Amino acid sequence: MSDPDTPTPAPTPEPPDQDIPLPPASFEYLVFALRAQAELNLGLLHFGEEKDRPEPDLRMAQHSIDLLGVLSDKTRGNLGIEEQRYLENSLTELRFRYVQVSEQSKPK
Repeated sequence: MSDPDTPTPAPTPEPPDQDIPLPPASFEYLVFALRAQAELNLGLLHFGEEKDRPEPDLRMAQHSIDLLGVLSDKTRGNLGIEEQRYLENSLTELRFRYVQVSEQSKPK
């Protein structure tokens, strides 16, 4: 028998939905994740209302781009042609976008 003065423990929260499949751990996904992080920090990706768009964080964007650069340097000669192209194209585009956003962010 339970004591009516003893509080009932709170129910254990349900874990997040475990049925959502995760993407495979792959080189392509690693590049994609770093690229998406840079794009978010550059303000190129935004979820929500336009009025709530955050200002670009150039320091964090540069960090993500630099991480991709390190990945490129450390994997040189060890990637398939498609992997190498994806990484190089991502770096080229992100560097170009970084320059664009930094120019737009300068005070006039």
